[in-house]
Amino acid sequence: MHPRPRLALAVALLLPASAASAQHESHGGAPPEKLGKVHFENSCSEAVRADFDRAVALLHSFWWSAAIDGFRGVIAKDTTCATAYWGIALSQRGNPFAGGPSARIVQDGLATVEKGKALGAKTPREGAYLAAVEKLYKDSDKVDWRARAAAYEKAMEEVTRAYPSDTEASIFYALAVSANAPPTDKSYANLLKAAAILEKEFAKQPDHPGLAHYIIHSFDVPPLAPRALAAARSYAKIAPSAPHALHMPSHTFTRVGSWQESIDTNIASAEAARKANAPGEVLHAFDYQAYAYLQTARDGAAKRVLDQLEPIATLPNEGGQGLAGSFALAAIPARYALERHSWSEAAALQPRKSPLPYTEAMTHFARALGAARGGNAAAARSDVERLASLRDALKQAKDEFWTEQVEVQRKVAEAWVLFADGKKDEALVQLRAAADQEDLTEKSAVTPGPLAPARELLGEMLLEANKPSEALTAFEATTKKEPNRFRGVYGAGRAAELAGDKAKARQYYAQLLTICERADAERPELVAARKFLGRAAPTAAAAKR
Repeated sequence: MHPRPRLALAVALLLPASAASAQHESHGGAPPEKLGKVHFENSCSEAVRADFDRAVALLHSFWWSAAIDGFRGVIAKDTTCATAYWGIALSQRGNPFAGGPSARIVQDGLATVEKGKALGAKTPREGAYLAAVEKLYKDSDKVDWRARAAAYEKAMEEVTRAYPSDTEASIFYALAVSANAPPTDKSYANLLKAAAILEKEFAKQPDHPGLAHYIIHSFDVPPLAPRALAAARSYAKIAPSAPHALHMPSHTFTRVGSWQESIDTNIASAEAARKANAPGEVLHAFDYQAYAYLQTARDGAAKRVLDQLEPIATLPNEGGQGLAGSFALAAIPARYALERHSWSEAAALQPRKSPLPYTEAMTHFARALGAARGGNAAAARSDVERLASLRDALKQAKDEFWTEQVEVQRKVAEAWVLFADGKKDEALVQLRAAADQEDLTEKSAVTPGPLAPARELLGEMLLEANKPSEALTAFEATTKKEPNRFRGVYGAGRAAELAGDKAKARQYYAQLLTICERADAERPELVAARKFLGRAAPTAAAAKR
């Protein structure tokens, strides 16, 4: 998002108008709403068919509140449309890549399904959709989320077999397959299976928002991400009225290190979310935007994003900022300090209260790194201890993924405490173990990447331990998984220089300067790279281009 006065942003976000209805009506000279082309065959009255398709299009772009409003509008016009309750129930579930829904959402979703069942589906197919979505909520006191999600996936597979011409069933089935992919499966079997279904249909329906969206999700891992570029560059054009459709391409752009494309699409997403009165989506776009700015040494631009957080965080927002918003509020300040190696800033970060332990963990992780690397190991220890307690809370809540991620953070932080205490060999053993553990899983869909990749930090520790050849190996492994990351590329160049490999040093330093050709900060790493390459500092005019 372009810089704007805080008050203006806050006032704009507080506007009560419903963006969905305003765009749909397109009165007062507003541009027509563009959500892509979707058709969901149903037996509801002809008068609501267009409204139903619009609600499904909103659902495909993860605009949950607007989709629910859309389906409720259908019911208001056609009280016999039981299938609209399927749409509401699926929308209530929320992001399928964000873990299980809360107890309240489970209760609400089950109540919605019961209303649809009581009304009675008019066709067996529509009854099958209702029965499938019920799997997400039924028997939650006996069946855990993972099993319920698997049951839903199986039910949708049965719908596709019973109704092979139902392309919407195939799309929702593929989404379930992708969302249920184990984060530890490096064969990516689920993701490739889902992508095969989606790509085949995308060739037939190039304007379908769900197809472009879910292809990006299905290829959202380092080895597969380049295969999503066509969908990523299409999605924002297919559904520019949906904030998430403008943001989602940046998942792919981040994976391939295309930072300006990520910045541009997230500026557009944040602006659309602001107009839609969706603070959580604004914050989510800010997280990816700030991440990209920091990789290109546009620290001033990142700071302007950081400065806009509080006005948004304090806005009234029913249901809170959501997972993505809460994550961004913790991640952006931590990233701003860590990516710039400002250890004093990192150590001084203040944890924000959150119902999500792993968002609080990010702040304690950054504080621990800042204190330890700033020479205050004693202060870092309290944050390491807090990471352990947050890990235990997640374990008790049976959140396996985030339990492991916070444990990785704890190990990394503890390694730097050991290093600060002079126990360098022990520290390196600990940090290698943390890097190996982190490599076994994929990142969460909510984040552009770890606050600081463990293997990248291993490279930095190896440099400080005067082991440049080993550091180069660590950095090069990082750059394959996280291409064009500032710290990884610079670290590889510095390690190569110290190891005596001048050719590789030139390669990585030149790459760094290319990545940072629009830098607005004179980081010492850029000064070192230019000095090694014998290049002059860019002029102010060149930096602004």
